[in-house]
Amino acid sequence: MIVITGATGQLGRLAIASLLKKVPASRIVAAVRNPDKAKDLSSLGVHVRQADYNSPETWASALAGAEKLLLISSSEVGQRVSQHRTVIEAAKKAGVKLLAYTSLLRADSSPLGLAAEHLATETLIRESSIPFVILRNGWYTENYAASIAPAVEHGSFYGSAGDGRIASAARADYAEAAVAVLTTEGHRGRVYELAGDTTYTLTEFAAEISRQYGKPVNYVNLPELEYKQLLVSVGLPEPLAALLADSDSGAAKGGLFDGSRQLSSLIGRPTTSLEAVIAKGKAGV
Repeated sequence: MIVITGATGQLGRLAIASLLKKVPASRIVAAVRNPDKAKDLSSLGVHVRQADYNSPETWASALAGAEKLLLISSSEVGQRVSQHRTVIEAAKKAGVKLLAYTSLLRADSSPLGLAAEHLATETLIRESSIPFVILRNGWYTENYAASIAPAVEHGSFYGSAGDGRIASAARADYAEAAVAVLTTEGHRGRVYELAGDTTYTLTEFAAEISRQYGKPVNYVNLPELEYKQLLVSVGLPEPLAALLADSDSGAAKGGLFDGSRQLSSLIGRPTTSLEAVIAKGKAGV
């Protein structure tokens, strides 16, 4: 039995879709906060179990019979360590034989503020003595692609990444990598630094938007604080705006770059290109 946490989230759904190509649905458990949002997974034969990061008492039943666990990091920045501790402790009690965790690219040396909670979680996993695989995920190309529509409308793509090179990949690539370590042997104790095969700057990202949409889009680089204020002004909650601005600033320092190609090695194919992600968004797929 393989349990996926956060199964109704974007990465969780992609992981289950990929996992269904490898194992029967009867061997998959979707651990979700709200089972009503997972009725489509139930209809596929996936076991849906209620589990809340903030409710320790829900995890014993959620992990019953689990052999492997994909712990997808919580989206609640600032609360992740305590939430992840709840799952890790429950996994140890349940006798889970392999725990895979979605961490952050080079979490032990990253300039991104996001790294601290991921590194603390990695420490908890190591101290638990549960056999583990650490999947240090780089940036999702979709994180930037989400801003394409306003960029095309206004002719400007804003950020604070400077000339930092970004080795992002599609979210589906990372989901596929997680499934690979859950369904093949030889990964226990490994720490994978996962990133895209090719790199780009945000100036190059904006140029590709221009090429595909046939409209001029320029990259406008802002100081971190100004970028954060801009994000708040367009409606983003301040904590999220601060996180994105910090991450862009980290990219300027090389925090989103990696050239090891461990991701494509794990999934057995090249990672999804920037051009393909933009084209998919343009087609509305």
